[in-house]
Amino acid sequence: MKIREIASTVDGMILCSPEMADTEISSACAFDMMSDVLAYVKDQGALVTGLINPQVVRTAVMVDISCIVFVCGKKPTVDMMKLAENYNIVFIATDYDTYEAVGRLYSAGLKA
Repeated sequence: MKIREIASTVDGMILCSPEMADTEISSACAFDMMSDVLAYVKDQGALVTGLINPQVVRTAVMVDISCIVFVCGKKPTVDMMKLAENYNIVFIATDYDTYEAVGRLYSAGLKA
């Protein structure tokens, strides 16, 4: 599934690195604790989270996450977006909560 399709599936908006929207993503995960991302993430291309913190970007870089979906209408800071753009990480914002966003992605064929 392409990142632009992820955004469409969760009725989200791409906030940064739109030039990467055609990147293929084969799996996703959902965590709010970045220590869990470091401990459990293997080969996920997308992270669904409600955490708004620069550590989200730094963690994504460490585990090669290409796309971060922020739920519950949360928006990352300008500094977070600049940092993400340096690493070509796409941010998507959706009004759905984590449960709804992950359910829609799973139903659309994106696996864990």
